[in-house]
Amino acid sequence: MPENAPVQPVPAATVILLRDAPGGIETLLLRRNSQLAFHGGSWVFPGGRVDPEDFDPAIPDDVDAAAAAAAVREAKEEAGLDVPIDQLIYFSHWTTPVGMPKRFSTWFYLAPAQDANVEIDGGEIHDHAWHSPTSALEAQRAGEIELPAPTFVSLLGLAEFSTVEETMHAHAERPAEIYVPRNQKVPGGRLSLYHGDAGYDTETAEADGARHRLWMVESGWRYERAG
Repeated sequence: MPENAPVQPVPAATVILLRDAPGGIETLLLRRNSQLAFHGGSWVFPGGRVDPEDFDPAIPDDVDAAAAAAAVREAKEEAGLDVPIDQLIYFSHWTTPVGMPKRFSTWFYLAPAQDANVEIDGGEIHDHAWHSPTSALEAQRAGEIELPAPTFVSLLGLAEFSTVEETMHAHAERPAEIYVPRNQKVPGGRLSLYHGDAGYDTETAEADGARHRLWMVESGWRYERAG
């Protein structure tokens, strides 16, 4: 690999576990060990890298199938929850921006939670909580929890739904959204441009036109999608 070549992303998988609650849907968030190099201390959905044993020997090149297997395995390892692989719905895909020291190519899945008896490992995961999308976003805005950008954007998308059945049905009918962020520094923080933004191809925040971006600034995170 050339000396200045970007780090190649490692395949990974995440599962957004959903359950119905009196106030609407809730999703399981786990707090990562603060000592971890990647998103240490953040609240995330269960997930991790795709391991060799996640690949089916009969189809060793099928990364999509391996990612689904990894999502099921991570739900069990990190939260003690069993997720039938046939209940996974492909929700989105995120690739860590070029320039980061660690990069992941991550499949995000939705799945109904089979039970609420969460058991964390106490190693990589130090706490857990069931949150409605709205309550998690409010806690982030209040500075009570830290959310990575993919978790933040995912929660925004889920906030419009009221039941697990509605959420699963809606996303079974639509293609997974693909995110390959292009980040840049702005006063007070960072700006992440996503596909469809007028400034995405040129990485120009001032470009006129459609908006699909996340402002991660000290005054508060702000997601824009219009046009």
